[in-house]
Amino acid sequence: MTNFILNQTDTFRCPWCLGFEQYIQYHDEEWGVPVYSDRKHFEFLVLESAQAGLSWATILKKREGYARAFKDFDYQVVADFTGADIENLIGNPAIVRNRLKIAAAVNNAGKFMEIQKHYGTFTDYIWGFVEGKPVQNEWKSLSSVPAATELSNQIARDLKQKGFKFLGSTIVYSHLQATGIVNDHLVQCFRHQEVKRMAR
Repeated sequence: MTNFILNQTDTFRCPWCLGFEQYIQYHDEEWGVPVYSDRKHFEFLVLESAQAGLSWATILKKREGYARAFKDFDYQVVADFTGADIENLIGNPAIVRNRLKIAAAVNNAGKFMEIQKHYGTFTDYIWGFVEGKPVQNEWKSLSSVPAATELSNQIARDLKQKGFKFLGSTIVYSHLQATGIVNDHLVQCFRHQEVKRMAR
C-alpha cells in the first residue's frame, strides 16, 4: 500500500484523509496546525473523546452536530449542563449518543476551567509539556506513526489526576497530532513543511 497519495494537482497527501472531500479539507487546512485557542482545544477534546472506539471520519461528519449540541464548544456553558441536558443530548441523533462520553464532556468542561485557573490558559498548560515547541517528526510511512507515546502517556496521566474522563493516552496523542503539538504529517506530504513553518 502506498504511503502517500498523488492527486490531480500533483499534491502528495497523508493517505488516511482520503475518502470524502470534508476529510481532505480537514487534512489540508486544520490537522497539525498549532492551536493556541482554548476554545479550539476544548472542541478537539470533546470530539476526540467521542471518537473512542470509532473512526475520526465518523466524528468529522458529525462535527456540525456537536457544535450545535455543545454550544459552539463554549466550555463555560457546557460545564453548567444539567442532568436533563445530558438526557436530551443522549437523544440527539446529530452526535454519538453515548451516555459516558457525553457526561465526560460535561465533566471535562469543568476540569478544563480548573486548569485555566491554575495555569492561566489550557493552551499554556498543554504546550508546557513540550516547552512551547512542536515535536517535529519525520515519518515516512503510516505504519511508523505511533498510536501513543511517552509524551501522551504523561499528559493522559496528568489529565486523569486532574479529574478528566475518557481521555486515555491514544486519545491524547490524537489531540497532540490534531493541534500541532506534534507534527505527524508524513515527510512526503505537502503539509509537512507548511505546518513546520507555522510553529511559533
